[in-house]
Amino acid sequence: MSRPRIVIVGAGFAGYRTARTLSRLTRHQADITLLNPTDYFLYLPLLPQVAAGILEPRRVSVSLSGTLPHVRLVLGEADGIDLDGHTVHYSGPEGEEGTLPFDRLVLAAGSVNKLLPVPGVAEHAHGFRGLPEALYLRDHVTRQVELAAAAKDRAECAARCTFVVVGAGYTGTEVAAHGAMYTDAQVRRHPMRTGMRPRWMLLDVAPRVLPEMDERLSRTAGRVLRQRGVDVRMGTSVKEATHDGVLLTDGSTVDTRTLVWCVGVRPDPLVESLGLPLERGRLLVDSHLRVPGRPEVFACGDVAAVPDLNQPGQYTPMTAQHAWRHGKVCAQNVAASLGVGRRRAYRHRDMGFVVDLGGAKAAANPLGLPMSGPAAGAVTRGYHLAAMPGNRVRVAADWLLDAVLPRQAVQLGLVRSWSVPLESASPEVARVPGRPERARRAGTGERDAVDPGAERAGEERSEEQPPGGHSRDRPSGEPAKNQPGGEPARNQPGGEPAKNQPHAEPREEQPFGSRSGSTRASGTPRRAAETAGPPARGTRKPRKTSGTSGATRSANPAAPSGPTRSADGPADSGPEPPADQPPPGPDIAPGPVKRTDGRAAEGDS
Repeated sequence: MSRPRIVIVGAGFAGYRTARTLSRLTRHQADITLLNPTDYFLYLPLLPQVAAGILEPRRVSVSLSGTLPHVRLVLGEADGIDLDGHTVHYSGPEGEEGTLPFDRLVLAAGSVNKLLPVPGVAEHAHGFRGLPEALYLRDHVTRQVELAAAAKDRAECAARCTFVVVGAGYTGTEVAAHGAMYTDAQVRRHPMRTGMRPRWMLLDVAPRVLPEMDERLSRTAGRVLRQRGVDVRMGTSVKEATHDGVLLTDGSTVDTRTLVWCVGVRPDPLVESLGLPLERGRLLVDSHLRVPGRPEVFACGDVAAVPDLNQPGQYTPMTAQHAWRHGKVCAQNVAASLGVGRRRAYRHRDMGFVVDLGGAKAAANPLGLPMSGPAAGAVTRGYHLAAMPGNRVRVAADWLLDAVLPRQAVQLGLVRSWSVPLESASPEVARVPGRPERARRAGTGERDAVDPGAERAGEERSEEQPPGGHSRDRPSGEPAKNQPGGEPARNQPGGEPAKNQPHAEPREEQPFGSRSGSTRASGTPRRAAETAGPPARGTRKPRKTSGTSGATRSANPAAPSGPTRSADGPADSGPEPPADQPPPGPDIAPGPVKRTDGRAAEGDS
């Protein structure tokens, strides 16, 4: 008799814990397959420290194959689930496709950035949900301080060294706290104009910082932020975002080149295509984490609306604390469905929260005991070391080195702005030129073979020139003469490349935290349903369908070519695409991602 097949979609807090616990419970009596687009589990609570240069990226990345030796890892993203046929269709990192049969299915796909209908945010802001976004932010902040120090114009200097963070929850508060320390250390090496220093702003419509926490801890966090010079504005948010700055809801305008979007998260849109009952985008499950009517399907983490037995009528919030414990209970109940052990209902006891504010400062209330200052800092870091499933010694070593040595403020240039757009439904995977970008329309399963990342890469603006050929002082309807869409540049007549450029070679939450608990893993369309648009270029080639939604998978179109950079343009070189790949266009990292479908970004309130 063949062994039962268990497929787990997603390796965030919930999916990773499920796989690890199931491996121990089944003792090789079941085939466990983990489907995830990356080969690591990301410990999200320490991501702000990666952006601030305290920890190296691999410190917060725990190897899946190294820590789950009896679990089969399949790299890919689920793009179709056939519940009746008991199969999961996925697409691999190099475009290959495959199918995973299952006897038990665990959906733990996690969450993605939450968008709001604010003009310009989708084009000019960046989220903070994955390693690519953290690496981009570190490079971008470092670059802006260096450019500000060298700027001759005082206004430009002030704009470049102003950083706006929207969302005063756990992620936004930590990003602002660590970011202020990082830039202050950097300007000691690159002094700016007399009387000028980096300026960080933290905005939120809530009445106070960290509204989810005890008011005493909220006051502690607010006090630490203000002591570091962070401009904390509660009851205020962004009304409109542009290349040169943001318009706030209080009517004021802030000149900036940096907008970090930490407003919140929403469930992965994969579950919308299943045709099962939802609760605010989350899949409804019973107290045993089983989908009603589908005894072989379980869900946990951010995609599951789990009843809160301690508060009847409520559902457990989307936090790492719940996701981590969902995983353990889900694994026990999956094993029980196979005749191993007994099933149990999910009950949760609040263990408190911790927020790392950088240095020796933190705010915490473990077991309901409010703490602040160095004591809270010690508890916070001690908890993170205990909660991490790996890399503890390396993390502790990095903390020790950071305490005695100056940080290395350098730009690696590994992640470009266009490769980490805010509206991406795959924040853990940076976009690559020429890679097909798949999108699914909620409820229909219709798919488009469009590569917005490659297409919009050709329209990305440089540091000094807005996209689409619109200069900052020129009316929006008048294209610039040296940009695509207007007159050809004088040194590039008829679309020919510049004389000195080759034609074919372009230049180039943790338990204790309220941050989302399971990073968006596999099992999601490449972009959220509301941001999908019709293909602007390329052809569509229908393929076989799979899943209850009847999703049609499309072939990979050739990526459209981008504009040729002029000879005197910026020379921020980066990884070159293959020889047969059309040029992706200007690749200056701070530039935004422009929409090509002519639609405004729809939000999820």
